[in-house]
Formats: sequence, structure tokens, C-alpha cells
Amino acid sequence: MFYLHAKIHTMAGTILEDGWMQVENGKILALGDGTPPAGCGDTFDCGGLSMYPGFFDAHTHLGMMEDGLTFEGDDVNEDSDPVTPQLRAIDGLNPLDRDFREAVEAGVTAVVTGPGSANPIGGQMAAIKTFCPDGCVDDMVLRAPVAIKMALGENPKNVYHEKDSGPVTRMATAALIREALYKARRYGEELEAAADASERPDFDMACEALLPALRREIEVHFHAHRADDIFTAIRIGKEFHLDFVIVHCTEGHEIAARLAREGVRALCGPVLSERSKPELRRLTPACPGILSRAGVKTAIVTDHSVVPIQYLAACAGLAVREGMDHEAALEAITIVPAQICHLEDRIGSLEPGKDADFSLFAEDPLSNFAKPRYVYTAGRCVLDRR
Repeated sequence: MFYLHAKIHTMAGTILEDGWMQVENGKILALGDGTPPAGCGDTFDCGGLSMYPGFFDAHTHLGMMEDGLTFEGDDVNEDSDPVTPQLRAIDGLNPLDRDFREAVEAGVTAVVTGPGSANPIGGQMAAIKTFCPDGCVDDMVLRAPVAIKMALGENPKNVYHEKDSGPVTRMATAALIREALYKARRYGEELEAAADASERPDFDMACEALLPALRREIEVHFHAHRADDIFTAIRIGKEFHLDFVIVHCTEGHEIAARLAREGVRALCGPVLSERSKPELRRLTPACPGILSRAGVKTAIVTDHSVVPIQYLAACAGLAVREGMDHEAALEAITIVPAQICHLEDRIGSLEPGKDADFSLFAEDPLSNFAKPRYVYTAGRCVLDRR
């Protein structure tokens, strides 16, 4: 199939003013500007609409806290144990929750979803598509696990203080994370040193889950709002040579120059929410723009359901209103989160070899008035507003 006469925002450094794109078997084969190749077969005339890669929200709890339900559909936090790296998001999410459809309707074609921040180590995040062809999450997976979720700051303190258990201080939260990582590192060393099965340590599912993070095969996503918690995440990340990302980074604008020097990557947000707890007192929608201008690789996230997934582009538009460059804001919900999560070989931009996930808009997608006319995932039209 050839898609003709679209203004293609590739998010790879070029805009094709009268662009065409060839899609086959769910992948992009070729793009160009002007006249398409002769004899191109099946075509779809985009009629001058603007084409963008599918939007990507790199931090959500989509499907983990189901719409309209309380405890029955809440599978975000397993707060019976503060250290649970062995938990897998794909075992807890419901792909038939209606929020997935709302994501598609907003042009959000991929997300990272998984456990919340009750635990110092919460479990394994999954990168998935938002369109569910037949109700099975296995068919939606981009990469699982894509990261281990860890949390610093108020949330673990509050959850376990209420249980009259630990951790109740930031020191204890960091210590539990270190202890688990040290234990997993030792477990891995013993596995490698074992000459045969009889010398191997007893199977430990939590250690097994942390080994890929210690080997830098997957990322660690640190929930951190306050500046001091961000620096604790950096400290632990360096100590264990982790491939880590700061999630939320709420006070990042206060320390942006230092974060840039540290090479920090940030999944920033939600920016469209209330200051519901003390560590959010410096929350500002200007934060993504300040981080981006300082040289911090910055994506914008909703933290769904804190901000509903369908407002991802609105969050990017709000960041523009507060000073972020418009192109940088578009990148912050397409190619930048894909790069941060090491998924840029599949999603985030319109380039040959990538998944054919894209939307067609008549308006600026960061405007509050914009809705995609069409949404495609893997070359399949999953929304047609005609």
C-alpha cells in the first residue's frame, strides 16, 4: 500500500511536504517526497493531511488500574512485600480495558506500563502496543520486560508506614534497593562460578529478575520527584552501573544543568495534575522545556491514570505553552521516548524498516482541538473518523 499526498513529519529530521510512504506486511518499506514510484499499485490519498508517527507514552499504568473499578481492577501495587522485582506487568494488565481504545483514538499507539511506586522495587515494566487485535496481551508486546521499576521518596515511606512496617525513611528505601541488587549480583557470580548443577545456588526468582538489569540488558526506571531522590537514583545507578532513567523528574528544572552533565534521561510528567502530595510542591509544566533546553534527553508522559492516556498530546501542548520548543515537544512523545527505552528500531519515527504505526491529522496534534482522522498500527487502520 502507498499513502500519497501527506505532509509527513518523519521525526527523523525531515518533513516531506508532499510525501508518500510505502507499507507492506506492517512495516515501512520506503518514503519519498513528490511523485511516487511508477506502478505503485494500491494507494490511499491522504488529501494533504499531516502524518506523524504513533505517539508513545513511556510511563503509564495502562491496563493495570482498570477504568471505573477500585480494588477489583487495581493491580498496580503488590504492597505485601517492599521488594518484588519478579512481578511481570503482562500478568496483571487487562488489554480489553476501554482505556486502550481511548489511547488509540488519541493516536497513542504504544506505551510502557507496569507496577506503581508503592515498593522500592515494584516489578517488571512492559512496552506494548495499544491496539489489541484479539484480546491477548502477548500479541501486543514490543518488549517485556523493558525495565525494572524502582521507587524513591514519599510513596514507599507512606505505604509501609501505614502498615507499621519498613521502609519508613528514604535511607531504608535506598538500602532495600541496594541490598536486593547486591544479593542479585552475588547470586549471578555464584551461577557463573558453578562448575555443574550441584554447585549452583538455590533458584531465587527475585534475583533472576534483577540479573538483566545488572547486565544492562534492560533499564531501571527510578520513580523520583524531589531533587534529593533524583540524586539518590543517580548514586545507585552509578554504583551498580545500571542503564537507568528518571521517571517523573518533577524537580528536574531546579537541577537541570547538573542532570545534563550527569547524562540523565527523563520521562517527565505528569505535568497536567494537582500537587497532591508534598514532593509535588514544585510541579510545573515548564519542567520538560527547561530540561530539554539544558540538554537533558526528555520525554513527556501521562502516568496514566493520573492523567488519562488520551491527553498525552495535550500535555505536550501545555509544555509548549510554557516554553518548550514545538518540535522538541513532538519529539518528546515520539522518537525521544523510543530512544530512551531503546525501542527506536521499531517505533518513534517514520523510517524504512520500522513498524507502520502512524496517524493523520488535519490540525496541529498538540492543539486541544485536534483529533486524528486516521490511526494505523502495523499498517492496519484501527481508527477511521470518516
